[in-house]
Amino acid sequence: MPIRNLMQSARKFEIQPYRRVKDTKCLAKTHVAYSGWPQKHPSDDARIILVADPFSHNTFYYEFETTDIGLIESLPSIVTLDNQTLLMARVWVRKGALAIRSTPFLVAETND
Repeated sequence: MPIRNLMQSARKFEIQPYRRVKDTKCLAKTHVAYSGWPQKHPSDDARIILVADPFSHNTFYYEFETTDIGLIESLPSIVTLDNQTLLMARVWVRKGALAIRSTPFLVAETND
């Protein structure tokens, strides 16, 4: 089988250059910061998912509308012992915006 058939075309991602915020105190008056691993929403391009602690056994995630995000700052990446790297970010979300916080759990009966 030719190698050309095995190759996939790379998708284009638009990247905005990082600009340092001059006055975070001013931004904190109108926005709230959340940190985590940003992911593209699987079904809605107008939303993003932010996993709070991706390697924890007891993690949760946020869903935000992209129009409610004022700024995304890059944070240091997390690297596992298996050399898996996750890019972390601080997301500044407009105060008063409607967001979702989801906590997965295992369904089981509770003992008295």
